[in-house]
Amino acid sequence: MSITCGFIGLGDQGGPIARRMIDGGLPTVLWARRPESLDPYRDTPASFAATIAELGRKADHVGICVVDDDDVRQVCADLIPAMRPGARIAIHSTVHPDTCRSLEHDAAERGVFVIDAPVSGGSPAAKAGALTLMLGGEPDVIEAARPVFETFGRLIVRLGGVGAGQHAKLINNSLLAANIGLTDMALAAGAELGIAKDALVELLLASSGRSFGLEVRARMPAPTSFAHGAALLKKDVRLLGEVLGSEAPPFVALRDAADDFLSKALAGETAAAAT
Repeated sequence: MSITCGFIGLGDQGGPIARRMIDGGLPTVLWARRPESLDPYRDTPASFAATIAELGRKADHVGICVVDDDDVRQVCADLIPAMRPGARIAIHSTVHPDTCRSLEHDAAERGVFVIDAPVSGGSPAAKAGALTLMLGGEPDVIEAARPVFETFGRLIVRLGGVGAGQHAKLINNSLLAANIGLTDMALAAGAELGIAKDALVELLLASSGRSFGLEVRARMPAPTSFAHGAALLKKDVRLLGEVLGSEAPPFVALRDAADDFLSKALAGETAAAAT
């Protein structure tokens, strides 16, 4: 049976996800706070909703990819009351697991299902339909949503109940931050020993010390050029601490490995805000 999809959050990652859904032949309704965000989709079969509630009334499956917990809650406050019983929401934003669980409770009162479905891979993977999806929710609800997820995802993994997907995403992003931080220290060690950065990076990328964090750090002219990404990673490390507890050894190890680099990356942004 054909389903109608909705999507909210047409940013760098959400936009390509929505495009993959549309190109995959799924009837798709879009809503955006700024009308100009809909311009890239005006030559597609997608339709547009004037309000979130209108989108909710039309859709059987709604993907959400907005910035943070407050944005997710604000969208769902209008969305959930408008949706039909049996419809579902997939939260692709990276947020606190408790936010997803709270929304699951609110949605269940109206017979609506929630899947927490954060993604990894960024805009390039979204455009290629190769995102990794980390899912939390009921198995049958996730199975029903799989045809939608397969339009933009390559690895689709259920990790448990609602909130489990966010747990995995926070671990993933905290590990990335730690790996970038350790790479930054490794490059500093190389500089102190007189090894040219480019030569050391080339060697490490071909050796057992390689990691995606190394690739990310190697592309930066300086940590401050990564201020936007660092702000997002710092938020995710903080959320992992809230989930695990600030004294939990796994969190302390990841935080300590990431902290110095994240502080350096955000220093330029802090200085600019102070001027």
